[in-house]
Amino acid sequence: MDQYPPVAVIMPVLNEERHLAEAVAAIAAQDYPGELQIALALGPSTDRTDEVASVLHTEDPRVRLVPNPTGKTPAGLNAALAATDAPIVVRVDGHALLPPDYVRAAVAVLERTDADNVGGVMAAEGSTDFERAVACAMRSRLGVGSASFHTGGQEGPALTVYLGAFKRSALERVGGYDEAYVRAQDWEMNHRIRQTGGLVWFTPAMQVTYRPRSSVKALAKQYLHYGRWRREIMRQHRETVSLRYLAAPVAVAVITSGLAGATAARIAGSRWAWLGLVPAAAYVAGTGVGGAAISTHESARVRRRVPIALATMHMSWGVGFLTSPKDLRP
Repeated sequence: MDQYPPVAVIMPVLNEERHLAEAVAAIAAQDYPGELQIALALGPSTDRTDEVASVLHTEDPRVRLVPNPTGKTPAGLNAALAATDAPIVVRVDGHALLPPDYVRAAVAVLERTDADNVGGVMAAEGSTDFERAVACAMRSRLGVGSASFHTGGQEGPALTVYLGAFKRSALERVGGYDEAYVRAQDWEMNHRIRQTGGLVWFTPAMQVTYRPRSSVKALAKQYLHYGRWRREIMRQHRETVSLRYLAAPVAVAVITSGLAGATAARIAGSRWAWLGLVPAAAYVAGTGVGGAAISTHESARVRRRVPIALATMHMSWGVGFLTSPKDLRP
């Protein structure tokens, strides 16, 4: 590999008026000495995203605007990939802020490990009280399990990484992103890379600032889709089934069954109806105590919202998993 090979940074964009300029500015400010191509795949946004993108293109000739009529993330990634030709491809999204040394570090790790994809930590940071609460949940094992790209860990081979910096040859080898995966396309892509003998590598040296969803509704929608598409991956790749992916749906099933049983028992006049409330009460207590433990450095306003963020993530993910339709993937 050349010391500073050309790098293409590809970003699917949809309704990112709030964050796009900041995200692209972080890319443009990279301290990488080599050529940098920046491709924004523009979906049919309903806010001022396209206007912001046009200004960015005018101000920096490295910024290329690529149409993505479907607005779907994998289609946008493939379109941006086709609009660039650099041998190294860095995948970014509109909620991410790259540190100045990110591209330089990615190229160095790719060269040192000979991996097909390298990535680091999804460092969630919020600005509002609720966003900061979500960030606490997303950085903890209580919120998202033991995935190293959320919680950090030692450098080494991984099942998947956040975003990623790829060898273009690896993406071409597996045929690009599977556009049927509206969500979870990164995990599925990394799975195919590993199936074809490639190496996916995690390093905590690469950290990307991530802006969490700003409302309960938006967070619930995000994690509902995560749950649905995780089950679809399990359908298509049965060898990926893991107990940690079943925790949230099991919790939803147990709590729902308990509440239904308590209601039925109360209607029947049973004095044991309260037993059905035990799973829900235990969960509320657990998220309360756990939420306090993972947010000790935050203000009281943020700490009060952490259990809400945890419950929204867990329950939405679990419901999405349990209700995932078999025809989700065309």
